[in-house]
Amino acid sequence: MKEVIYPKYIFFTGGVISSVGKGLTAAAIGRELKERGFSVVIQKLDPYLNVDPGTMSPYQHGEVFVLDDGAETDLDLGHYERFIDNRLTKESNMTSGQVYAEVIGKERKGEYLGGTIQVIPQITDEIKRRILLVAESSHAEFVLVEVGGTVGDIESLPFLESLRQLRRDIGQNNVFFIHATWLPHIGATGELKTKPTQHSVGELRSRGITPNMIIARSDYPIEDALREKISLFCDVDCDYVIPVITAQSLYEVPLLLEAHGVGEKILDFFKLKRRRKPDWTDWEKIIDAEKNPTHHIKIALVGKYVELHDAYMSVKEALKHASLNQKAKVEILWVHSGKLEENIGWDLIQSADGILVPGGFGHRGIEGKIKAITYARKNKIPYLGLCLGMQLMVVEFARSILNQPEANSTEFSEDTPYPIIDLMPDQKNITDKGGTMRLGLYPCFLKKDTRAYAAYSQECVEERHRHRYEVNNIYREELEKAGMIFSGQSPDGVLAEIAELKDHPFMVGSQFHPEFLSRPNRPHPLFSDFIKAVIARIT
Repeated sequence: MKEVIYPKYIFFTGGVISSVGKGLTAAAIGRELKERGFSVVIQKLDPYLNVDPGTMSPYQHGEVFVLDDGAETDLDLGHYERFIDNRLTKESNMTSGQVYAEVIGKERKGEYLGGTIQVIPQITDEIKRRILLVAESSHAEFVLVEVGGTVGDIESLPFLESLRQLRRDIGQNNVFFIHATWLPHIGATGELKTKPTQHSVGELRSRGITPNMIIARSDYPIEDALREKISLFCDVDCDYVIPVITAQSLYEVPLLLEAHGVGEKILDFFKLKRRRKPDWTDWEKIIDAEKNPTHHIKIALVGKYVELHDAYMSVKEALKHASLNQKAKVEILWVHSGKLEENIGWDLIQSADGILVPGGFGHRGIEGKIKAITYARKNKIPYLGLCLGMQLMVVEFARSILNQPEANSTEFSEDTPYPIIDLMPDQKNITDKGGTMRLGLYPCFLKKDTRAYAAYSQECVEERHRHRYEVNNIYREELEKAGMIFSGQSPDGVLAEIAELKDHPFMVGSQFHPEFLSRPNRPHPLFSDFIKAVIARIT
Protein backbone atom coordinates (compact mmCIF):
# COMPACT_ATOMS: atom_id res chain seq x y z
CA MET A 1 0.00 0.00 0.00
CA LYS A 2 1.27 3.46 -0.94
CA GLU A 3 2.14 5.54 2.11
CA VAL A 4 -0.09 8.58 2.64
CA ILE A 5 1.94 11.77 3.13
CA TYR A 6 0.05 14.34 5.19
CA PRO A 7 0.84 18.05 5.38
CA LYS A 8 2.39 19.17 8.65
CA TYR A 9 0.02 20.72 11.18
CA ILE A 10 0.86 23.32 13.83
CA PHE A 11 -1.88 23.95 16.39
CA PHE A 12 -1.91 27.12 18.52
CA THR A 13 -3.63 27.32 21.90
CA GLY A 14 -3.67 30.12 24.46
CA GLY A 15 -3.56 30.30 28.22
CA VAL A 16 -3.98 32.65 31.20
CA ILE A 17 -5.77 35.45 29.28
CA SER A 18 -7.23 36.03 25.84
CA SER A 19 -5.65 38.49 23.40
CA VAL A 20 -2.25 37.14 24.36
CA GLY A 21 -1.11 37.27 20.72
CA LYS A 22 -1.87 33.80 19.35
CA GLY A 23 -2.97 35.25 16.03
CA LEU A 24 0.17 37.32 15.62
CA THR A 25 2.30 34.40 16.73
CA ALA A 26 0.67 32.11 14.18
CA ALA A 27 1.06 34.75 11.46
CA ALA A 28 4.71 35.34 12.34
CA ILE A 29 5.56 31.63 12.41
CA GLY A 30 3.75 31.24 9.09
CA ARG A 31 6.09 33.88 7.71
CA GLU A 32 9.10 32.07 9.22
CA LEU A 33 8.16 28.90 7.35
CA LYS A 34 7.39 30.74 4.12
CA GLU A 35 10.79 32.46 4.27
CA ARG A 36 12.29 28.98 4.41
CA GLY A 37 10.59 27.96 1.16
CA PHE A 38 7.45 26.17 2.37
CA SER A 39 3.84 26.84 1.38
CA VAL A 40 1.61 27.85 4.28
CA VAL A 41 -2.08 28.27 5.06
CA ILE A 42 -3.59 29.45 8.36
CA GLN A 43 -7.00 28.71 9.87
CA LYS A 44 -8.80 30.32 12.83
CA LEU A 45 -11.22 28.30 14.99
CA ASP A 46 -13.67 30.65 16.71
CA PRO A 47 -15.75 29.13 19.53
CA TYR A 48 -18.73 31.51 19.37
CA LEU A 49 -22.09 30.32 18.02
CA ASN A 50 -22.49 33.11 15.48
CA VAL A 51 -22.05 31.70 11.99
CA ASP A 52 -19.59 34.52 11.29
CA PRO A 53 -18.77 37.93 12.80
CA GLY A 54 -20.64 39.77 10.04
CA THR A 55 -23.64 40.63 12.22
CA MET A 56 -21.63 41.36 15.37
CA SER A 57 -20.97 44.85 16.70
CA PRO A 58 -17.36 46.00 16.25
CA TYR A 59 -17.41 46.67 20.00
CA GLN A 60 -17.90 42.92 20.48
CA HIS A 61 -15.41 41.56 18.00
CA GLY A 62 -13.36 44.29 16.36
CA GLU A 63 -13.33 44.65 12.60
CA VAL A 64 -14.84 42.15 10.18
CA PHE A 65 -12.15 41.11 7.70
CA VAL A 66 -13.51 40.26 4.24
CA LEU A 67 -11.82 37.75 1.90
CA ASP A 68 -11.80 37.49 -1.90
CA ASP A 69 -14.64 34.96 -1.83
CA GLY A 70 -16.82 37.24 0.30
CA ALA A 71 -16.34 35.43 3.61
CA GLU A 72 -16.77 37.73 6.62
CA THR A 73 -14.11 36.59 9.05
CA ASP A 74 -12.20 37.27 12.25
CA LEU A 75 -9.69 40.14 12.25
CA ASP A 76 -6.87 37.65 12.86
CA LEU A 77 -7.21 36.61 9.22
CA GLY A 78 -6.05 40.12 8.38
CA HIS A 79 -2.87 39.47 10.38
CA TYR A 80 -2.44 36.14 8.61
CA GLU A 81 -2.74 37.66 5.14
CA ARG A 82 -0.51 40.63 5.92
CA PHE A 83 2.26 38.42 7.32
CA ILE A 84 2.26 35.40 5.00
CA ASP A 85 1.08 37.44 1.99
CA ASN A 86 -1.39 34.75 0.89
CA ARG A 87 -5.01 35.29 -0.19
CA LEU A 88 -7.04 33.09 2.15
CA THR A 89 -10.50 31.59 1.56
CA LYS A 90 -13.63 30.95 3.63
CA GLU A 91 -12.19 27.61 4.78
CA SER A 92 -9.67 29.56 6.87
CA ASN A 93 -12.26 30.70 9.42
CA MET A 94 -14.37 28.12 11.24
CA THR A 95 -16.90 28.95 13.95
CA SER A 96 -18.86 26.75 16.31
CA GLY A 97 -21.95 28.24 14.68
CA GLN A 98 -20.92 26.87 11.28
CA VAL A 99 -20.14 23.47 12.75
CA TYR A 100 -23.39 23.09 14.67
CA ALA A 101 -25.46 24.44 11.74
CA GLU A 102 -23.91 21.83 9.44
CA VAL A 103 -24.48 18.94 11.84
CA ILE A 104 -28.04 19.97 12.69
CA GLY A 105 -28.80 20.47 8.99
CA LYS A 106 -27.68 16.92 8.25
CA GLU A 107 -29.73 15.61 11.16
CA ARG A 108 -32.85 17.34 9.83
CA LYS A 109 -32.29 15.69 6.46
CA GLY A 110 -31.98 12.27 8.10
CA GLU A 111 -28.37 11.77 7.06
CA TYR A 112 -27.44 10.22 10.40
CA LEU A 113 -29.94 7.39 9.85
CA GLY A 114 -31.72 7.90 13.16
CA GLY A 115 -28.59 7.96 15.28
CA THR A 116 -28.17 10.08 18.40
CA ILE A 117 -26.29 13.31 17.64
CA GLN A 118 -23.56 14.11 20.17
CA VAL A 119 -20.55 16.35 20.55
CA ILE A 120 -18.40 13.24 20.18
CA PRO A 121 -18.26 12.03 17.47
CA GLN A 122 -20.54 14.15 15.23
CA ILE A 123 -19.36 17.64 16.22
CA THR A 124 -15.70 16.67 16.52
CA ASP A 125 -15.85 14.81 13.20
CA GLU A 126 -17.20 17.95 11.49
CA ILE A 127 -14.44 20.07 13.05
CA LYS A 128 -11.80 17.63 11.84
CA ARG A 129 -13.36 17.54 8.37
CA ARG A 130 -13.10 21.31 8.09
CA ILE A 131 -9.47 21.36 9.30
CA LEU A 132 -8.53 18.73 6.74
CA LEU A 133 -10.52 20.61 4.07
CA VAL A 134 -8.39 23.75 4.37
CA ALA A 135 -5.31 21.60 3.77
CA GLU A 136 -6.91 19.85 0.81
CA SER A 137 -8.19 23.02 -0.85
CA SER A 138 -4.97 25.01 -0.37
CA HIS A 139 -2.46 22.19 -1.08
CA ALA A 140 -0.24 23.85 1.54
CA GLU A 141 2.66 21.97 3.10
CA PHE A 142 2.10 23.57 6.51
CA VAL A 143 -1.35 24.09 8.00
CA LEU A 144 -1.36 26.43 11.00
CA VAL A 145 -4.53 26.33 13.12
CA GLU A 146 -5.30 28.82 15.90
CA VAL A 147 -7.90 27.98 18.55
CA GLY A 148 -9.68 31.13 19.72
CA GLY A 149 -10.08 31.93 23.40
CA THR A 150 -8.13 30.24 26.17
CA VAL A 151 -7.68 26.72 27.46
CA GLY A 152 -10.42 26.06 29.99
CA ASP A 153 -13.13 27.95 28.10
CA ILE A 154 -16.12 25.63 27.90
CA GLU A 155 -16.79 26.74 24.31
CA SER A 156 -13.34 25.61 23.15
CA LEU A 157 -13.51 22.05 24.50
CA PRO A 158 -14.86 20.46 21.28
CA PHE A 159 -12.03 22.09 19.32
CA LEU A 160 -9.36 20.80 21.71
CA GLU A 161 -10.84 17.31 21.63
CA SER A 162 -10.84 17.44 17.83
CA LEU A 163 -7.17 18.39 17.78
CA ARG A 164 -6.35 15.55 20.15
CA GLN A 165 -8.13 13.13 17.85
CA LEU A 166 -6.45 14.57 14.75
CA ARG A 167 -3.02 13.92 16.23
CA ARG A 168 -4.02 10.26 16.50
CA ASP A 169 -5.62 10.19 13.04
CA ILE A 170 -2.72 11.67 11.06
CA GLY A 171 0.19 10.67 13.28
CA GLN A 172 1.90 12.54 16.09
CA ASN A 173 4.98 13.11 13.92
CA ASN A 174 2.84 15.33 11.68
CA VAL A 175 1.49 17.51 14.50
CA PHE A 176 3.17 20.25 16.56
CA PHE A 177 1.41 22.08 19.43
CA ILE A 178 2.35 25.63 20.42
CA HIS A 179 0.90 27.14 23.59
CA ALA A 180 0.98 30.95 23.89
CA THR A 181 0.81 32.22 27.44
CA TRP A 182 1.25 35.35 29.52
CA LEU A 183 3.59 35.91 32.45
CA PRO A 184 1.98 38.49 34.77
CA HIS A 185 4.22 40.98 36.55
CA ILE A 186 3.65 41.64 40.24
CA GLY A 187 4.52 45.28 40.81
CA ALA A 188 4.89 45.01 44.60
CA THR A 189 7.67 42.44 44.34
CA GLY A 190 8.93 43.11 40.80
CA GLU A 191 8.44 39.46 39.88
CA LEU A 192 7.18 37.64 36.82
CA LYS A 193 4.96 34.72 37.83
CA THR A 194 4.89 31.37 36.04
CA LYS A 195 2.12 29.75 38.08
CA PRO A 196 -0.72 30.82 35.69
CA THR A 197 1.24 29.28 32.82
CA GLN A 198 1.69 26.07 34.79
CA HIS A 199 -2.05 25.92 35.43
CA SER A 200 -3.01 26.56 31.80
CA VAL A 201 -0.62 23.88 30.57
CA GLY A 202 -1.98 21.53 33.26
CA GLU A 203 -5.49 22.20 31.95
CA LEU A 204 -4.32 21.51 28.40
CA ARG A 205 -2.66 18.26 29.45
CA SER A 206 -5.86 17.19 31.19
CA ARG A 207 -7.43 17.33 27.70
CA GLY A 208 -4.82 14.94 26.37
CA ILE A 209 -2.55 17.56 24.78
CA THR A 210 1.01 18.37 25.80
CA PRO A 211 2.53 21.38 24.00
CA ASN A 212 5.74 20.95 22.06
CA MET A 213 6.60 24.64 22.43
CA ILE A 214 5.56 27.43 24.79
CA ILE A 215 5.62 31.07 23.69
CA ALA A 216 5.93 33.03 26.94
CA ARG A 217 4.77 36.64 26.55
CA SER A 218 5.67 39.44 28.94
CA ASP A 219 6.16 43.19 29.14
CA TYR A 220 9.41 42.54 31.01
CA PRO A 221 12.59 40.53 30.29
CA ILE A 222 12.27 36.80 31.00
CA GLU A 223 15.31 35.33 32.68
CA ASP A 224 16.65 31.87 31.82
CA ALA A 225 15.77 30.68 35.32
CA LEU A 226 12.10 31.35 34.61
CA ARG A 227 12.29 29.49 31.30
CA GLU A 228 13.85 26.53 33.10
CA LYS A 229 11.08 26.63 35.70
CA ILE A 230 8.40 26.61 32.99
CA SER A 231 10.25 23.76 31.28
CA LEU A 232 10.36 21.71 34.47
CA PHE A 233 6.73 22.13 35.49
CA CYS A 234 5.24 21.98 31.98
CA ASP A 235 7.35 19.11 30.61
CA VAL A 236 8.62 21.11 27.62
CA ASP A 237 12.28 21.21 26.57
CA CYS A 238 13.83 24.47 27.80
CA ASP A 239 15.03 25.33 24.29
CA TYR A 240 11.39 25.21 23.24
CA VAL A 241 10.26 27.73 25.89
CA ILE A 242 10.48 30.92 23.83
CA PRO A 243 10.54 34.28 25.65
CA VAL A 244 8.85 37.11 23.73
CA ILE A 245 8.88 40.59 25.20
CA THR A 246 6.06 42.85 23.99
CA ALA A 247 7.27 44.50 20.80
CA GLN A 248 6.82 48.16 19.87
CA SER A 249 5.71 47.09 16.39
CA LEU A 250 3.72 44.07 15.20
CA TYR A 251 6.26 43.63 12.45
CA GLU A 252 9.07 42.98 14.92
CA VAL A 253 7.46 39.72 16.03
CA PRO A 254 8.84 37.54 13.19
CA LEU A 255 12.31 38.94 13.84
CA LEU A 256 12.00 38.24 17.58
CA LEU A 257 11.02 34.64 16.87
CA GLU A 258 13.79 34.35 14.28
CA ALA A 259 16.31 35.43 16.90
CA HIS A 260 15.24 32.43 19.01
CA GLY A 261 15.45 30.02 16.06
CA VAL A 262 11.74 29.13 16.15
CA GLY A 263 11.52 28.33 12.45
CA GLU A 264 14.49 25.98 12.60
CA LYS A 265 13.22 24.29 15.77
CA ILE A 266 9.90 23.50 14.07
CA LEU A 267 11.65 22.11 10.98
CA ASP A 268 13.93 20.02 13.21
CA PHE A 269 10.87 18.49 14.90
CA PHE A 270 9.43 17.49 11.53
CA LYS A 271 12.88 16.35 10.31
CA LEU A 272 12.81 18.85 7.46
CA LYS A 273 15.52 21.08 6.01
CA ARG A 274 14.95 24.64 4.92
CA ARG A 275 14.86 25.15 1.18
CA ARG A 276 16.32 28.64 1.22
CA LYS A 277 17.88 31.09 3.62
CA PRO A 278 15.33 33.50 5.10
CA ASP A 279 15.53 37.04 3.72
CA TRP A 280 14.24 39.57 6.23
CA THR A 281 15.48 42.66 4.34
CA ASP A 282 12.00 44.11 3.73
CA TRP A 283 10.99 43.58 7.35
CA GLU A 284 14.19 45.17 8.65
CA LYS A 285 13.52 48.19 6.44
CA ILE A 286 10.06 48.51 7.94
CA ILE A 287 11.41 48.42 11.49
CA ASP A 288 14.18 50.88 10.60
CA ALA A 289 11.67 53.29 9.06
CA GLU A 290 9.54 53.08 12.20
CA LYS A 291 12.47 53.77 14.50
CA ASN A 292 14.14 56.40 12.30
CA PRO A 293 11.40 58.31 10.46
CA THR A 294 12.09 61.27 8.20
CA HIS A 295 8.62 62.75 8.71
CA HIS A 296 5.97 62.76 11.43
CA ILE A 297 2.37 63.02 10.24
CA LYS A 298 -1.01 63.12 11.94
CA ILE A 299 -4.08 61.46 10.43
CA ALA A 300 -7.51 62.08 11.93
CA LEU A 301 -9.51 58.86 11.72
CA VAL A 302 -13.14 59.90 12.16
CA GLY A 303 -15.31 56.95 13.19
CA LYS A 304 -18.04 55.85 15.57
CA TYR A 305 -16.17 52.93 17.16
CA VAL A 306 -12.89 54.69 17.92
CA GLU A 307 -12.91 53.63 21.60
CA LEU A 308 -11.94 50.15 20.31
CA HIS A 309 -9.04 50.56 17.89
CA ASP A 310 -9.39 46.94 16.77
CA ALA A 311 -12.60 47.99 15.00
CA TYR A 312 -10.32 49.65 12.43
CA MET A 313 -7.40 47.22 12.55
CA SER A 314 -6.81 46.95 8.78
CA VAL A 315 -7.20 50.71 8.26
CA LYS A 316 -4.68 51.36 11.02
CA GLU A 317 -2.20 48.91 9.53
CA ALA A 318 -2.70 50.18 5.96
CA LEU A 319 -1.91 53.72 7.14
CA LYS A 320 1.21 52.39 8.83
CA HIS A 321 2.30 50.47 5.70
CA ALA A 322 1.95 53.51 3.46
CA SER A 323 3.64 55.84 5.95
CA LEU A 324 6.61 53.58 6.65
CA ASN A 325 7.09 53.15 2.91
CA GLN A 326 7.66 56.93 2.81
CA LYS A 327 9.84 56.80 5.96
CA ALA A 328 7.12 58.62 7.89
CA LYS A 329 5.82 57.86 11.35
CA VAL A 330 2.05 58.20 11.47
CA GLU A 331 0.14 59.28 14.54
CA ILE A 332 -3.53 58.38 14.32
CA LEU A 333 -5.85 60.88 15.98
CA TRP A 334 -8.93 58.92 17.01
CA VAL A 335 -11.90 61.24 16.54
CA HIS A 336 -15.35 60.12 17.69
CA SER A 337 -17.78 61.27 15.02
CA GLY A 338 -20.70 61.45 17.46
CA LYS A 339 -18.80 63.82 19.74
CA LEU A 340 -17.78 65.88 16.73
CA GLU A 341 -21.47 66.68 16.29
CA GLU A 342 -21.28 68.29 19.74
CA ASN A 343 -18.16 70.23 18.66
CA ILE A 344 -15.94 67.99 20.80
CA GLY A 345 -12.75 66.90 19.07
CA TRP A 346 -12.35 69.77 16.62
CA ASP A 347 -8.88 70.46 17.97
CA LEU A 348 -7.83 67.05 16.64
CA ILE A 349 -9.37 67.71 13.22
CA GLN A 350 -7.66 71.10 13.00
CA SER A 351 -4.26 69.67 13.97
CA ALA A 352 -4.45 66.80 11.47
CA ASP A 353 -2.36 66.65 8.29
CA GLY A 354 -4.89 64.33 6.65
CA ILE A 355 -8.42 63.10 7.33
CA LEU A 356 -9.79 59.59 6.83
CA VAL A 357 -13.39 58.44 7.21
CA PRO A 358 -13.67 54.61 7.27
CA GLY A 359 -16.64 52.31 6.71
CA GLY A 360 -19.50 51.76 9.12
CA PHE A 361 -23.24 51.23 9.47
CA GLY A 362 -26.11 53.09 11.12
CA HIS A 363 -27.00 56.76 11.50
CA ARG A 364 -25.10 57.48 14.72
CA GLY A 365 -22.28 59.98 14.19
CA ILE A 366 -23.02 60.53 10.49
CA GLU A 367 -23.33 64.31 10.71
CA GLY A 368 -20.02 64.48 12.56
CA LYS A 369 -18.32 62.65 9.71
CA ILE A 370 -19.90 65.01 7.19
CA LYS A 371 -18.60 67.99 9.18
CA ALA A 372 -15.08 66.54 8.99
CA ILE A 373 -15.45 65.99 5.24
CA THR A 374 -16.60 69.60 4.77
CA TYR A 375 -13.52 70.78 6.68
CA ALA A 376 -11.23 68.64 4.50
CA ARG A 377 -12.81 69.91 1.27
CA LYS A 378 -12.83 73.60 2.18
CA ASN A 379 -9.34 73.64 3.69
CA LYS A 380 -7.71 71.45 1.02
CA ILE A 381 -6.74 68.80 3.57
CA PRO A 382 -5.89 65.42 1.96
CA TYR A 383 -8.88 63.14 2.44
CA LEU A 384 -9.47 59.41 1.99
CA GLY A 385 -12.96 57.93 2.33
CA LEU A 386 -13.56 54.20 2.58
CA CYS A 387 -16.97 52.71 1.70
CA LEU A 388 -19.27 54.83 3.89
CA GLY A 389 -16.50 57.47 3.81
CA MET A 390 -16.96 57.72 0.04
CA GLN A 391 -20.76 57.80 0.26
CA LEU A 392 -20.69 60.64 2.80
CA MET A 393 -18.18 62.50 0.65
CA VAL A 394 -20.80 62.42 -2.12
CA VAL A 395 -23.59 63.46 0.30
CA GLU A 396 -21.49 66.40 1.54
CA PHE A 397 -20.75 67.48 -2.04
CA ALA A 398 -24.44 67.39 -2.94
CA ARG A 399 -25.37 69.44 0.09
CA SER A 400 -22.62 72.04 -0.26
CA ILE A 401 -21.94 72.31 -4.00
CA LEU A 402 -25.30 71.32 -5.49
CA ASN A 403 -27.14 73.32 -2.81
CA GLN A 404 -29.29 70.35 -1.76
CA PRO A 405 -29.28 70.55 2.07
CA GLU A 406 -31.62 67.55 2.37
CA ALA A 407 -29.36 65.26 0.32
CA ASN A 408 -28.78 62.05 2.23
CA SER A 409 -28.49 58.28 2.10
CA THR A 410 -31.69 56.27 2.39
CA GLU A 411 -29.82 54.24 4.99
CA PHE A 412 -30.18 57.21 7.34
CA SER A 413 -33.29 58.94 5.94
CA GLU A 414 -35.69 56.70 4.03
CA ASP A 415 -37.86 59.66 3.02
CA THR A 416 -35.13 62.05 1.92
CA PRO A 417 -36.25 64.02 -1.16
CA TYR A 418 -32.71 63.85 -2.51
CA PRO A 419 -31.51 60.21 -2.12
CA ILE A 420 -27.97 60.73 -3.38
CA ILE A 421 -27.05 57.32 -1.87
CA ASP A 422 -29.55 54.48 -2.19
CA LEU A 423 -29.93 50.78 -1.52
CA MET A 424 -28.55 48.60 -4.30
CA PRO A 425 -31.42 47.14 -6.38
CA ASP A 426 -30.46 43.53 -5.62
CA GLN A 427 -30.56 44.32 -1.87
CA LYS A 428 -34.12 45.63 -1.69
CA ASN A 429 -35.90 42.34 -1.05
CA ILE A 430 -33.31 40.89 1.33
CA THR A 431 -34.43 40.35 4.93
CA ASP A 432 -31.62 38.22 6.40
CA LYS A 433 -28.67 40.32 7.56
CA GLY A 434 -25.90 37.71 7.68
CA GLY A 435 -23.73 37.28 4.59
CA THR A 436 -26.16 39.08 2.26
CA MET A 437 -24.28 42.29 1.39
CA ARG A 438 -22.24 42.79 -1.75
CA LEU A 439 -19.22 40.92 -0.48
CA GLY A 440 -15.81 39.96 -1.80
CA LEU A 441 -13.65 40.67 -4.83
CA TYR A 442 -15.07 42.62 -7.78
CA PRO A 443 -13.38 44.32 -10.75
CA CYS A 444 -13.16 48.09 -11.11
CA PHE A 445 -12.27 49.97 -14.32
CA LEU A 446 -10.35 53.22 -13.96
CA LYS A 447 -10.52 56.41 -16.02
CA LYS A 448 -7.23 57.71 -17.35
CA ASP A 449 -5.93 61.08 -16.24
CA THR A 450 -7.39 60.71 -12.76
CA ARG A 451 -5.82 60.38 -9.34
CA ALA A 452 -7.13 56.82 -9.09
CA TYR A 453 -5.46 55.83 -12.35
CA ALA A 454 -2.24 57.57 -11.30
CA ALA A 455 -2.25 55.57 -8.06
CA TYR A 456 -2.77 52.17 -9.66
CA SER A 457 -1.13 52.77 -13.07
CA GLN A 458 -3.48 50.26 -14.68
CA GLU A 459 -6.95 50.23 -16.22
CA CYS A 460 -8.57 47.40 -14.25
CA VAL A 461 -8.14 46.43 -10.60
CA GLU A 462 -9.91 44.02 -8.28
CA GLU A 463 -10.89 45.06 -4.76
CA ARG A 464 -12.84 43.66 -1.81
CA HIS A 465 -16.31 45.00 -1.00
CA ARG A 466 -18.75 44.99 1.91
CA HIS A 467 -21.77 47.23 1.38
CA ARG A 468 -25.51 47.47 0.61
CA TYR A 469 -25.76 51.07 -0.59
CA GLU A 470 -24.36 52.85 -3.63
CA VAL A 471 -24.25 56.22 -5.37
CA ASN A 472 -27.66 56.83 -6.94
CA ASN A 473 -27.06 56.94 -10.72
CA ILE A 474 -29.91 59.40 -11.18
CA TYR A 475 -27.60 62.11 -9.81
CA ARG A 476 -24.26 61.05 -11.30
CA GLU A 477 -24.36 63.41 -14.27
CA GLU A 478 -25.30 66.33 -12.06
CA LEU A 479 -22.46 65.54 -9.66
CA GLU A 480 -19.94 65.22 -12.48
CA LYS A 481 -20.94 68.57 -14.00
CA ALA A 482 -20.31 70.19 -10.61
CA GLY A 483 -16.72 68.84 -10.39
CA MET A 484 -16.91 65.32 -8.98
CA ILE A 485 -15.15 62.63 -11.00
CA PHE A 486 -16.24 59.01 -10.81
CA SER A 487 -12.81 57.70 -11.69
CA GLY A 488 -13.58 54.04 -11.01
CA GLN A 489 -16.67 52.07 -11.89
CA SER A 490 -17.90 48.50 -12.31
CA PRO A 491 -17.37 46.90 -15.73
CA ASP A 492 -21.00 47.58 -16.73
CA GLY A 493 -20.72 51.20 -15.60
CA VAL A 494 -23.61 50.82 -13.15
CA LEU A 495 -21.72 51.06 -9.85
CA ALA A 496 -19.58 54.07 -8.90
CA GLU A 497 -16.47 52.55 -7.32
CA ILE A 498 -14.19 55.58 -6.85
CA ALA A 499 -15.07 59.27 -6.52
CA GLU A 500 -12.63 62.17 -6.46
CA LEU A 501 -12.69 65.97 -6.68
CA LYS A 502 -11.06 67.95 -9.46
CA ASP A 503 -9.94 71.02 -7.57
CA HIS A 504 -8.39 69.45 -4.49
CA PRO A 505 -4.87 68.21 -3.67
CA PHE A 506 -6.25 64.76 -2.77
CA MET A 507 -9.88 64.03 -2.04
CA VAL A 508 -10.66 60.43 -2.99
CA GLY A 509 -13.25 57.92 -1.82
CA SER A 510 -13.63 54.26 -2.68
CA GLN A 511 -16.79 52.15 -2.42
CA PHE A 512 -14.58 49.14 -1.72
CA HIS A 513 -12.21 48.50 1.20
CA PRO A 514 -8.62 48.95 -0.02
CA GLU A 515 -7.28 48.38 3.49
CA PHE A 516 -7.90 44.63 3.19
CA LEU A 517 -5.26 44.23 0.46
CA SER A 518 -2.49 46.39 1.93
CA ARG A 519 0.74 44.63 2.89
CA PRO A 520 3.69 45.76 5.06
CA ASN A 521 6.15 45.73 2.16
CA ARG A 522 3.53 46.55 -0.51
CA PRO A 523 1.24 49.39 0.61
CA HIS A 524 -2.10 49.78 -1.11
CA PRO A 525 -1.87 52.38 -3.94
CA LEU A 526 -4.71 54.57 -2.62
CA PHE A 527 -3.25 54.68 0.88
CA SER A 528 0.20 55.27 -0.57
CA ASP A 529 -0.87 58.28 -2.65
CA PHE A 530 -2.93 59.62 0.25
CA ILE A 531 0.15 59.60 2.49
CA LYS A 532 2.27 61.16 -0.27
CA ALA A 533 -0.27 63.99 -0.51
CA VAL A 534 -0.14 64.43 3.27
CA ILE A 535 3.65 64.63 3.27
CA ALA A 536 3.59 67.05 0.31
CA ARG A 537 1.30 69.35 2.29
CA ILE A 538 3.60 69.59 5.32
CA THR A 539 6.94 69.86 3.46
